[in-house]
Amino acid sequence: MSTLVLVRHGQSLWNLENKFTGWVDVPLTPQGEQEAHRAGKQLQGKKFDIAFTSDLQRAQKTLAVILGEIGQTDLKIIKDKALNERHYGALQGLNKAETAAKYSDEQVKIWRRSYDVPPPPDTDGFSESLKDTAARTLPYFDTHIAPLLKEGKNVLIAAHGNSLRSIVMHLENLTKEQVLELNLETAVPRVYDLDKDLKILSVKNLQ
Repeated sequence: MSTLVLVRHGQSLWNLENKFTGWVDVPLTPQGEQEAHRAGKQLQGKKFDIAFTSDLQRAQKTLAVILGEIGQTDLKIIKDKALNERHYGALQGLNKAETAAKYSDEQVKIWRRSYDVPPPPDTDGFSESLKDTAARTLPYFDTHIAPLLKEGKNVLIAAHGNSLRSIVMHLENLTKEQVLELNLETAVPRVYDLDKDLKILSVKNLQ
């Protein structure tokens, strides 16, 4: 048996300001750091063999705080942009409420929560849907993380709402409709106990 823990980063500056963040490398707020400390306290007693995080500081800082709380500051950490948040294209940096007022609540929900509809692209022509995010996150998960879990290793991943949603969708066999309603709260650990074939034995959120 192995344990996989997924943790979305604590509140970031742009979470607080209600902005689309995506790949913009904003820091945690003081509240976000407090949330990370809380998550670490909830994980005390668990021992991990390795940790993964994204290329963005809000996830890395969340992980560092958690590892401090559980006394594993020397744990091996692998950072990779495959675990980054989805790229929100032209929406990055825009206020979500103002964007909804301009385009409608329903359109913004589609951009934020749908599986395969990307936001408007940025000036470089780039944006990602959840499907696009999964197309980079899941091959990385299958290549670098799943084999460790199959060996019985305990793995901690600190990343982002959408990169983690793609992993949850994969592990729990969620439909496109089910993943629409999946919301991962900031710094709430989602704990999976898995068998050697990565079938879920138990899953729970540590509130």
